[in-house]
Amino acid sequence: MMQDKNGSDSAHLVPGTWYLAPFPHLKSYKAVVLYLLFLAGWLCWMVVGGMPAESTGSLLIVLNKSDHTAMLIRPDTKEVLAILPTGRGPHEVAVSPDGRWAYVADYGTRDAPGHTLTVLDLIGRKVHRTIDLSPFRRPHGLAVLPDGRVAVTCEENQALVVVEPKAGRVDFSVSTDQRVSHMVVVTPDGSRAFVANIGDGSVTVIDLKKRARLVTVPVDAGTEGIDRSPDGRFVYVANRVADTIAAIDAESFRVLRKAPTCKFPIRIRALPDGRSLLVSCAQANQVALHDATTLELLRTLDVGSVPIGSVVEPSGRRAYVAFSGDDRVGVIDLSTWQVVDTISTGDEPDGMALTGRP
Repeated sequence: MMQDKNGSDSAHLVPGTWYLAPFPHLKSYKAVVLYLLFLAGWLCWMVVGGMPAESTGSLLIVLNKSDHTAMLIRPDTKEVLAILPTGRGPHEVAVSPDGRWAYVADYGTRDAPGHTLTVLDLIGRKVHRTIDLSPFRRPHGLAVLPDGRVAVTCEENQALVVVEPKAGRVDFSVSTDQRVSHMVVVTPDGSRAFVANIGDGSVTVIDLKKRARLVTVPVDAGTEGIDRSPDGRFVYVANRVADTIAAIDAESFRVLRKAPTCKFPIRIRALPDGRSLLVSCAQANQVALHDATTLELLRTLDVGSVPIGSVVEPSGRRAYVAFSGDDRVGVIDLSTWQVVDTISTGDEPDGMALTGRP
């Protein structure tokens, strides 16, 4: 009997039916096609609907200022995956580009200024390390640079500090020379930082490559919330004392326009499509939607008590807003402009981040 090169009998194979060899239980070409279609359908089901929920979706990180904790939550099911300890008074959180690490600014309490960053391992769901920023105190706003370093505002020092998290140390700092330097955003390429200064109602522009302050832009009373357009061309700020928002040209550093909004605007987010701005107004218990080009107020929505921190899904379909006075996070459907759900948190939720689930 003839054998093939692998030592298998081949004399019984009928010419023209070689395609059935890997499927000895199938009797025809049609059966093979149906079998392959079945396998393709099964694989699609496993990827889209049949795989465990842990492999899809997103992870919501919520900081509880008065509990001194960070919660890792699945926003689709509201399942709390972990509650991790942080330093005292965690205020803001940012995630590394690869989604592995979360950096928490431990602001401290009224009587005890904080001076640390807590690094969370989002895959292991545990505290990875604590980075001491001393002599810098009251870290607050955070932005992760493309190379993985972390820019953090330190209010007590009127400074922006850049931290090397792998080494666990401060790389360099730049003075803002402004009171209450609170929040920060960086350009897409990580070359510049824009710092919102509440006490002086201004934005400080810092060249991160030259490690130098470029200019301070006067804006309006109580400049706090800050974000940039998705393309990096504009910087938007919320001025909590003046009850206004403003747009700044990211190249010329010129204030292009201002517009009124609801009471005590404290955070501002540019939606992923770059066409709208979401503003949380803490004293009005409202969120507002503005046109990103004209800054025109388009609509407002009554929400929970003391809305502060906010994040928006990359799809732009939903936003999550921390109702700090209610110990809940509200889920807002941006297409219907309604609060469609809430998620229970710890005491006084504020800073949040949203990332792909590990």
